[in-house]
Amino acid sequence: MKKSIFSNMGCFIYICILFIIFVIIKAAWVRHFDSDIESFDKEKIDILQRRNYLIKKIVTEPQTLINEMPTAIGDQFQGEWALYSCSMLVKSLSNISLLYPETKEGSIVQIDSLISIVLSPEIRWYDTLRWGEDPLTNLDGDNSHISYLSHLAWMIGNYKKVGGDGKYDELYHSLCKTMSRRIKASDILNCPTYPGEYIYVPDMLVAIVALSEYSKYYNGKYSAIVNQWIHKAQAEWLDKNTGLLVSCLSELTGIIEDMDVKGAYSALNCYYLALIDDKFAKSQYELLKKYFIKESPIFGLKEYHNYSPILGFDIDAGPILFGLSPSGTAFAVGSATYFGDSVTRKKILKTAEIAGSTCVWNEDRHYLLANVALVGEAIMLAMRTTVNFSMTVSK
Repeated sequence: MKKSIFSNMGCFIYICILFIIFVIIKAAWVRHFDSDIESFDKEKIDILQRRNYLIKKIVTEPQTLINEMPTAIGDQFQGEWALYSCSMLVKSLSNISLLYPETKEGSIVQIDSLISIVLSPEIRWYDTLRWGEDPLTNLDGDNSHISYLSHLAWMIGNYKKVGGDGKYDELYHSLCKTMSRRIKASDILNCPTYPGEYIYVPDMLVAIVALSEYSKYYNGKYSAIVNQWIHKAQAEWLDKNTGLLVSCLSELTGIIEDMDVKGAYSALNCYYLALIDDKFAKSQYELLKKYFIKESPIFGLKEYHNYSPILGFDIDAGPILFGLSPSGTAFAVGSATYFGDSVTRKKILKTAEIAGSTCVWNEDRHYLLANVALVGEAIMLAMRTTVNFSMTVSK
């Protein structure tokens, strides 16, 4: 057993060394990348071709999609990653339909298909596995199921946003009613993703985003619980060392005093907050940059604000090299795009090109790493297209 462990570790280190060499070579090659990301007009071909690739890979049979996720991460995370791939592609399509209005009709059709995939028993299975019951068959019950329900509700909200019909309205009402009731029933206004685990704040924020967007369609319904949650977040759930919203909460005690915030969770928190509360989100984004930005050897977001391990791995952050968080770096693009921080956005997209290595085939485009983590490609497209339309799109 020990020999196997050390053999695997040696293989991991060898792969990392090769990857580092590749990154150094690629960094020298990527010189003129900035000129292609000066405006959304110039990015259009790149964005639409990445959309094409993701539609072909994700809009498929549910089990086929699950099989696209790495088997090594297990059934639960395969299901989570499949769900995230769908929800982030839906957000991408919603964003793209606003950036390029001629794509709206096609986006409605594709989002409809993605909702159908997420409604399938195959995708629901990861959540059923952990809770011991199907998340959709007991909406009157008390078990949380907050992650699955919130992503589904968020997807339906985006379907309505781009002009979809009322086919999911009854389900939408039920999902948001259930989430609101379960959140209110919690002593700390938060529901766990899974039984017996911490409350993961980014998962909760999807529910708050979904309820916030629902309130825009239905005369402010659920806006009170959204505002209450944001108020408590600002008053009670900020990390004492950084001022950032905490990564996790205890269902019994609330804030966990000895737990550091994580780069991936903090960047995702900032992204979701931008969809709810501009002012709070902007202050969080500035703190994120203050504590987590790492300038070298390549630009990106650290996973830990107080140290930078050369090698590491986290199921949410991905493989950590030189302290950099792949997921955190990708999620940070969302806030940078939303707040018009073109300098940070360009630097991160350049890092993505160095590490990811774009492949182009016919009308499809994707990072080479999408062959390993398809969800990362979907996340990046959603993040880089999350524009605040109160600002100038062409900035």
